[in-house]
Amino acid sequence: MTDNAEFKIHLDDMVKKIKDLPTLPEVAMEMLQNLEDEEGSLDMVTEKIAMDHSITAKLLRLANSSHYGNNSKVVTLQQATAMLGIKNVKNLIRVTTLANKFPTANCPGFDFKAFWRHSIGTAVCAEQISRTLHMKHDFAFTAGLLHDIGRLVLVTCYPANYDEVLRYQAYTDSDLLEAESSIMHIDHVDAGLALATHWNFSEAVCDAIRGHHHPEQENLHVLASVVHIANAIVHALDLSHDENDRLPLLSQSAWDTLGLGEADYLSIFHETEMRFDALDQIVL
Repeated sequence: MTDNAEFKIHLDDMVKKIKDLPTLPEVAMEMLQNLEDEEGSLDMVTEKIAMDHSITAKLLRLANSSHYGNNSKVVTLQQATAMLGIKNVKNLIRVTTLANKFPTANCPGFDFKAFWRHSIGTAVCAEQISRTLHMKHDFAFTAGLLHDIGRLVLVTCYPANYDEVLRYQAYTDSDLLEAESSIMHIDHVDAGLALATHWNFSEAVCDAIRGHHHPEQENLHVLASVVHIANAIVHALDLSHDENDRLPLLSQSAWDTLGLGEADYLSIFHETEMRFDALDQIVL
């Protein structure tokens, strides 16, 4: 292994890199920030979507997918949004715009498709858990989608450094956070929080990013426990199809906080796989 000193990154430098990233489209920022309004105006969202042909095409494909079992073909954006409902429309916007936001970087060891499959799976699973707990669904989906966004920041801004992280992790068989800290001096939680602050995400979503590995930290929103459990479930279901995927340690504190039973989890497993398959076929 090479001298780690040349790969270390200062937090201030990373924040500057984040500020240099192009801003997200207005409709995407609205879907990611305005989480209190779970319903909103379907007509307003449809009007904004009509300006983006890529999202329009994906919505039509999703509406016509076998997952929704529609007998007649959906041919207009208005038909698609009415059938899918505002929550599914918003979720597809979040996934599509974020997946298009970060171009593939020159980092041979990083599997971008596996990353997005895991992120989408965690978002879907977190939403299913939140439904079971009667929580706000928009918060959970967005938090699940963004929980590992710091990895994408690091690999996009510092591809050579992050490739060294992945080689170090494989060589030492270490935890990812440990490998990131050892090589870069910062980890994907630091990077994710910096991006979340720059994009003005809610405190609940920031807490989920902060605590998705260690939800037992004091004063964290319960969303951190939801995303922690969802993350573990998606690793266990192997939705990323990553041959190097490993099951993370499960926090007893998060498990106890949610207090779900076996029947709840069996239902969550089933719904997660089914809903993930529908999004995976459309987005990736």
